[in-house]
Amino acid sequence: MANIGFSGTSKGMTGAQKTALRTILADVKGELHHGDCIGADAEAHEIAEECGLLPILHPPTNHTKRAWCSSPSHLMRPERPYLTRNRDIVDDTVALIAAPAEFDEQPRGGTWYTVRYARKCGKPIALILPDGLVRRTPPDRL
Repeated sequence: MANIGFSGTSKGMTGAQKTALRTILADVKGELHHGDCIGADAEAHEIAEECGLLPILHPPTNHTKRAWCSSPSHLMRPERPYLTRNRDIVDDTVALIAAPAEFDEQPRGGTWYTVRYARKCGKPIALILPDGLVRRTPPDRL
C-alpha cells in the first residue's frame, strides 16, 4: 500500500499525460492525494478510481478553481490555502506524481512549487511531461 501525491496543471492533462498516469497507477495500491482543482486534479481523481486507488482530496480555501470532485469512496481533508495544502499533499505521501503544462521548470505556479517542495523533502518524483515522457527522480523509484 502506498500513498501517492499528485499535482497538475489546471489546464488539464494532455492525452499522453493521462496515458502515462494510468500506466504508473496501474501497479499502485493505496491512496492518491490531490488538490481538488479543475483540470489535472479532477482527471487524476477519475483515473485513480479506474485504477482502484482511494482518492484523498486536499481542497483549497479559494474556490475559484475548485473541481468539487466526488465519488462514493473518496476522503477529504480540511480546506487550506493553496501552498499550504500543496505541502500537505507532499507531507502526507511517500512520493509525488506531477503533470505540468510546461516541459521546463517554471519559477511560479502551484505544480512547480509542489515539485520543488517534494524535491526538498527528498521524496521520489515522477514528472509526466506534456508529451507523456516520465522523468523519475531518483530514476529507480515510483
